[in-house]
Amino acid sequence: MSGRSIPIVVGVGDIKNRSQKVEDAVEPMQLMLQATLNAIKDTNLPEAQARKLQASIDSVSVVATWTWNYPDLPGLLAEKLSVIPEYKALSDHGGNSPAKLFDEAARRISFGESKVAVVTGGEALASLAACAAAKKLPPPGWTLPDKNARTVTLSDVTRYGENLGTIHRIGLPIHVYPLYEAGFRAHRNQTIQDNNTESSKLYADFAKVAEKSSLAWNYEQPAASAEFIGTVSEKNRMICTPYPLLMNAFNNINLAGTCILTSTEYAKELGIPESRWIYPLGGAGTSDSSNFWERPNYHSSPSISRSLDSGLEVSGLQKDDIDIYDFYSCFPIVPKLACMHLDLSIPKPSKPITLLGGLTSFGGAGNNYSMHALTEMVRELRKGKARNGLVLANGGSLTYQHVVCLSSQPRKSPYPEKNPLPALLNDESTPIVDEHAEGEAVIETYTVEFHRNGKPLRGHIVGRLLGNGHRFLANEKDEATLVQLASGTKEQIGRKGWVSRESGGRRNLFSFGQTGKL
Repeated sequence: MSGRSIPIVVGVGDIKNRSQKVEDAVEPMQLMLQATLNAIKDTNLPEAQARKLQASIDSVSVVATWTWNYPDLPGLLAEKLSVIPEYKALSDHGGNSPAKLFDEAARRISFGESKVAVVTGGEALASLAACAAAKKLPPPGWTLPDKNARTVTLSDVTRYGENLGTIHRIGLPIHVYPLYEAGFRAHRNQTIQDNNTESSKLYADFAKVAEKSSLAWNYEQPAASAEFIGTVSEKNRMICTPYPLLMNAFNNINLAGTCILTSTEYAKELGIPESRWIYPLGGAGTSDSSNFWERPNYHSSPSISRSLDSGLEVSGLQKDDIDIYDFYSCFPIVPKLACMHLDLSIPKPSKPITLLGGLTSFGGAGNNYSMHALTEMVRELRKGKARNGLVLANGGSLTYQHVVCLSSQPRKSPYPEKNPLPALLNDESTPIVDEHAEGEAVIETYTVEFHRNGKPLRGHIVGRLLGNGHRFLANEKDEATLVQLASGTKEQIGRKGWVSRESGGRRNLFSFGQTGKL
């Protein structure tokens, strides 16, 4: 192995605080600490050797938490573990972070740059919400927040700053993923009804997985049926077409997870049983433009496709070698795109595509969902029924991706020296975007955002000018156009209309009616 070490996962741990009482509120750092201590126990080492393992931690990588702004979260966690690591890292925000940090930790182990690496993350959004409702902020006993840090706001599009999207009041994940679902639907010549049935069945199957997972937020709660998930109701209101509430990620949870990695040499020295060893084989990740209007199309994700292909390639695997998958699933479109690229059936995949049950039923643990996929993948591979597993971690608005492959068997060559992909894909052809659009146009994709009372609020259109093929963003110009866009029966992609500049404003407005004609 050319003098390189062989990285292995030797311990995984998770923790769930299901209580939403103020007096039970545990901050994310403490949840991560408990998950890490659980991961140390998971090695099955005697107490003295477990203490030696803990004392040898020299790398602490932490997934950025949505819940709380810490001055130095990796440093604080290291202090609680009574270690002084040579390497500390806090990720950027993004659901790709667990897989990316895991891949990087395995690489450092392989180069001998680290002896024992902790990769962890956690959220306490449910507790934070309970404390906010009780007007108990900051929550009693929590670490004082970093007042200079920027708070993550999940429902305010202005957090992205002023750009073409925010001018048109679009840019949140609840807006962008539906654009892809609609584009994917039209690309496959699928009806709106058939698309809804497909998504509903997919998420009903996921819900059944979460129902049996003791870590899932919905554990032991009856799994929602496909009919209930696909039917708009008072308890399942439409958010942005075509996704009602139960096709959106649920974030108010209290969960943390940890993976501990080391080398085979040190594991043998400590006496960690080989039955606990799982081998990282490799990883790859990249991203598409953070501006969704600057992407090639809305029926595929180059970053997903390239991450999957390269992740398999650097791991020395073919797609047929994978026995179990966990695809990130904040919205149905993510596992659908992954399935399509890997030639897996969407309604009836031949292999498991979720170990957890998705971000709606398991719980969307902020940026950290895929950490729990990694811990569960390790447990599944240890059982011996499956040999190879793949985790796809997605972040942003179908923006950032990272894939890692794991196995019960080692690689035949050293761990990959680097991520084979660039940080940003820029070799895909994209249309010219006109900030100000005028003329006859056609809808490329769209979604309609709804009020909480169930009435349409705003249409979001991505269109193309018929005259030059340039792309534009727009909102609806009139009520009649909004009503048509909100139709749950007629496909709007491919329909023609007119786009013009808002009078006295900065937005583009689209209309089907003659009032929109120039």
